[in-house]
Amino acid sequence: MNPAQRQQLLLILAGAVVGLFLVDRLVFTPLAAGWRERSETIAGLRESIEKGRLMIDREEFTRRAWNDLRKNTLPASVSHAEKTLLEAFDQWSRDSRVTVSSIKPQWKRGANEDYSLLECRVDASGDLERLAKFLHAVERSDMALRIESVELTARDSDGQNLAMGLMVSGLRLQPLEAN
Repeated sequence: MNPAQRQQLLLILAGAVVGLFLVDRLVFTPLAAGWRERSETIAGLRESIEKGRLMIDREEFTRRAWNDLRKNTLPASVSHAEKTLLEAFDQWSRDSRVTVSSIKPQWKRGANEDYSLLECRVDASGDLERLAKFLHAVERSDMALRIESVELTARDSDGQNLAMGLMVSGLRLQPLEAN
């Protein structure tokens, strides 16, 4: 092979390599990136469809739970709601034989205008068994209540007599302004 033919062959090979590189960068890389992006989108859509199917399957349970929650919320009237919750605390304290020293109710606005919360700070005392029974009664209540926090403090050196600070929120499906 003479030098001119070799040079021409090397130029053709170099041109082919550069051409393949350009085809890779301008055609195959964007196609692969687009393919990957569409695959991720399809996977996300499939996941969304599966979540939707599960939600449809749970519709009856969700509706039943929502209806139960709506039935067990605090009454629409502010005074009636406070009275209902205070009477419940009185009943739970009598049943568990816990001494309630104070109940401080305070109304709070909900995160949106659809509801409001009655927060109650309850200070009670008794032994561990009685306080546990009291907490269990609050937690198992049909009322739409949530225990926000519980603080226990020993009132004697043996730890037999305990003081409990309890923060409970009750749900009312009315904005705070509606009385």
